[in-house]
Amino acid sequence: MKRYVIERMIPGIGSKTAGEHREAAAVSNEALAKLAPRVQWVHSYFADDMTYCVYLAEDPEDIRRHAELSGFPANKITEVRVVVDPATAEAA
Repeated sequence: MKRYVIERMIPGIGSKTAGEHREAAAVSNEALAKLAPRVQWVHSYFADDMTYCVYLAEDPEDIRRHAELSGFPANKITEVRVVVDPATAEAA
């Protein structure tokens, strides 16, 4: 599967409560269950009015289908080409 970053514009998402975040995760999980094993949610980052989600998927259409089922927008879907982290400096 390929790795993608999904940008979602959701006004006020960063200031929602932990309970509201749990509810959003549950909605996402329900949609993912319908699409398994073609889509997997890795994690998300919430900012003021944006979420940045990391997903594994066969192709962007699977992510768009998740957006339709969950009701969460997928404003931009970008395939990750390379992952770099501190260990990259140590690679031979």
